[in-house]
Amino acid sequence: MFGRRLKLAQALAALVVAASVAFGLGVARAAQITLLNVSYDPTRELYEAVNAQFAKDWKAKTGDDVTINQSHGGSGKQARAVIDGLEADVVTLGLAGDIDAIAEKADLLPTSWQSRLPDNSCPYTSTIVLLVRKGNPKKIKDWDDLVKPGVAVITPNPKTSGGARWNFLAAWGYALKKYGNDEGKAATFVGALYRNVPVLDSGARGSTTTFVEREIGDVLIAWENEARMAIKQFGAGKFEVVYPSVSILAEPPVAWVDKIDRLHGTAAISKAYLEFLYTPAGQEIIAQNFFRPQDKTVAAKYATQFPRLPLLTIDSDFGGWKNASPKFFGDGGVFDKIYQPGS
Repeated sequence: MFGRRLKLAQALAALVVAASVAFGLGVARAAQITLLNVSYDPTRELYEAVNAQFAKDWKAKTGDDVTINQSHGGSGKQARAVIDGLEADVVTLGLAGDIDAIAEKADLLPTSWQSRLPDNSCPYTSTIVLLVRKGNPKKIKDWDDLVKPGVAVITPNPKTSGGARWNFLAAWGYALKKYGNDEGKAATFVGALYRNVPVLDSGARGSTTTFVEREIGDVLIAWENEARMAIKQFGAGKFEVVYPSVSILAEPPVAWVDKIDRLHGTAAISKAYLEFLYTPAGQEIIAQNFFRPQDKTVAAKYATQFPRLPLLTIDSDFGGWKNASPKFFGDGGVFDKIYQPGS
């Protein structure tokens, strides 16, 4: 009898140990992973949708739970925060020059980062448009209308905002074409435009708030997706999008931050997260949030949402960001020379 009881007790103990081991392994498999996506201003809604779908897919694929935290602000300001120590697992910024700065000044990722994903690591594009109030009371049709007396223009500060840099270069490129590549006349034109700017917010979303919610200004120079999102959120009857005669191909890039990923142990998932943006599901979310998808099938599906217009490019028309950033936005550059607050 005693022997049978001993064997029964041993068997039960073995089962408890086995169950504990199995439970322990289960916990190990169901890891809790956190990523930080440091992004620029107008991507809040985009990445809220992307994050939800990616987390769902990752859970189904691996069993792991992933939470992606978001940080938003002017693209240049966000890049500086990462350089100064903000531990971003991935960066999804407004222009390549800002990620170049992270690579060059902080050595957190290789300078060849843009070659690691398709389309120069730009899973979506955008352009710069003009958002006006219902009925377009100032009859704004093109860049020329933004330099007229009495027209209040809202645009963010190109010292801190990537979107503002695209805005500036779109206006500059228009002026160059108008004046036969005369940079002196282009500077006079863009200077007149900025004299019509009553306030320079630090980022694109701040400028949208100024125009849409504070009701300051007659026209907002904005990312296309930001203008479309404003109409969606506040009603088509309140605002209208004006496409100028020429704009610029805005190319917001993405990258995983190698040294931070190694520190956090998130290299594989950070890469997978950005690769998801290129999948049909990711491209669909991108189009639904008014960014221009790279996938031709998805782009064709949403073709009517994205009017075609002549677009300047940073590489062909401005010599790339390595040339444009110091020339136009560096200390003592063109912007500093033409912008005189309060003048």
